[in-house]
Amino acid sequence: MSPVVRSASSGAVQASRPTTARKSIGSVSKKVRGVTKIVRTDLPAFSRQMAAMLAAGMPIVAALETLEEQATNPNFKIVLREVKKSIEGGASFSESLLQFPDVFDVLYVSMVRAGEQSGQFAETMKRIGELLEANARLRRKVKSAMTYPVVVMSMALVIAAGMIIFIVPVFGKMYEDFGSKLPGPTQFLVNVSNAIKKYAIFIVPAIALAVWLFKKWKKTTSGQWAMDRFALKAPIVGILTQKVSVARFARTLAQLVQSGVPILNALEIVAKAAANLVIEKAIMEARVSVEHGETLSAGLSGKDCIPTLVVRMMSAGEKTGKVDEMLDSVADTFDDEVEAMLASLTSMMEPLLMVFLGVVIGGIVICMFLPIFKMSEVVSK
Repeated sequence: MSPVVRSASSGAVQASRPTTARKSIGSVSKKVRGVTKIVRTDLPAFSRQMAAMLAAGMPIVAALETLEEQATNPNFKIVLREVKKSIEGGASFSESLLQFPDVFDVLYVSMVRAGEQSGQFAETMKRIGELLEANARLRRKVKSAMTYPVVVMSMALVIAAGMIIFIVPVFGKMYEDFGSKLPGPTQFLVNVSNAIKKYAIFIVPAIALAVWLFKKWKKTTSGQWAMDRFALKAPIVGILTQKVSVARFARTLAQLVQSGVPILNALEIVAKAAANLVIEKAIMEARVSVEHGETLSAGLSGKDCIPTLVVRMMSAGEKTGKVDEMLDSVADTFDDEVEAMLASLTSMMEPLLMVFLGVVIGGIVICMFLPIFKMSEVVSK
């Protein structure tokens, strides 16, 4: 029997399809350039536009053709073209997305598949777009708040290194001509400068090797656990990391539940998308509890990485039968807290950075000019 395909407006679901075709599509994984830019910039807009076109009754192939023509990213054009060809060949939209796992992750494909099966494809695509845009907004807020202090500190360290390597030796040579002993701080700077210039051939490769080893260690299981645990326990930053992760967890789980994804599958997908092994373990342990008949709030209760407020709000949602709405409320609450915390950190960072600049740069300048304050004593000798 030939495959039967519904129109996009009614869910764009393929009712039946040979198993061999499904396997061949899922087994093909294609690489595409500029994945990060596609996922962060193009994918949210694509999802919202696709939802609008499907809701208006446009066939899915026609919608993909239109979005392919409008796409400004040539790499994303290739992705849309290949997805459209796959659908024209008899595959469903969710199966066609499996060709590009780097672009369409497990969360995206699972929500699309749930939308196809429930007949709410357009609504699901809208939810995906809203979820991606919410995550992108949160990521932009954190990035913009962290950019300023990182740039200032990097510039301060570069300037300090330049002064120690190039300017301190000039002052050291000038003071040396007087034949007098330099003050302790100035002598220390001169010694540091001489050591850097003398052992630069060893220092630079050593730093590069240390960075490379650190990155390799971070990719190991023990390294990931250590870094993720530190990210949640670090002063100030740990609280921010926890709030960002919880907001992402709550919003993603809410969208999955609203899209019709079974709770056990949804928890597994959310755990993988947590980007933190500590939180992932807590969610998977809660999933086991749910599988054994307990509520999700009971499964998450007592987890250090999950705030008590989340558990209580989730419990209230379970009692009223509105878990998805309560999860959205949790996500909004923590988004607001993250925004307020970032604003507070930004205002607090400015005076701290000024102090840092004064201590580092000002300290070096004072050390260099310290002998001048005693120049009369040096010259007399």
